Amino acid sequence: MKEKNNLLIFILTIGIFGIINTEMGVLGILPLLAEKFSISIAQAGLLVSLFALAVAAAGPVMPLLFAGIDRKRVMLLVLSVFVLGNLISVFTDNFAVMLLARVVPAIFHPVYCSLAFSVAAASVSPEAAPRAVAKVIVGVSAGMVLGVPVSSFIAGSFSLTAAMAGFTVVNTAALIATWLYIPSLPVAARLSYGQQLRVLKKPVLWFSIAAVVFMNGAVFGV
Repeated sequence: MKEKNNLLIFILTIGIFGIINTEMGVLGILPLLAEKFSISIAQAGLLVSLFALAVAAAGPVMPLLFAGIDRKRVMLLVLSVFVLGNLISVFTDNFAVMLLARVVPAIFHPVYCSLAFSVAAASVSPEAAPRAVAKVIVGVSAGMVLGVPVSSFIAGSFSLTAAMAGFTVVNTAALIATWLYIPSLPVAARLSYGQQLRVLKKPVLWFSIAAVVFMNGAVFGV
């Protein structure tokens, strides 16, 4: 059982890494993307800012909509959307299509992240849940820290196409591993939307949101 839990958490970590890498990795190749589409770097920056705005807008809504569906099916859906979006990004020569291929997956970004943390916590005992979630958060950290330099290195050593394909490879690996090794994860008891929204009454939630806003504002503002 312990080995299965470790494999589950590892796959979730890879999935999170692939999604965050898709989000952040573009920063390392913005000048090359601007050159490819014959636009300014500021315009190419929309690939990052619109992605982030889509995540922010979808965050409060999308996890609620998918709360009652088998979690494995939802994760497969989200990873498939990211793989498809990445593939389109590799081959398109149209900037508008590129933007669309970034924004649509971004809408599903909060769904996978919330599921990854909750599934990791539920796969172990309550005492071990914080450690399991912390392991998955490694995927977040790795995606944020490694995404930019790795994409920049691949683009510089090989090509822009290779760097974009790298995003696809990681997400495809997570998709295949989820399909093969993660069992069905049906929702035992579905909470109503009203019950889920009651969390908004908890002050700790708003303190946490404020902390994340200020920390990320400081980091990404620079």
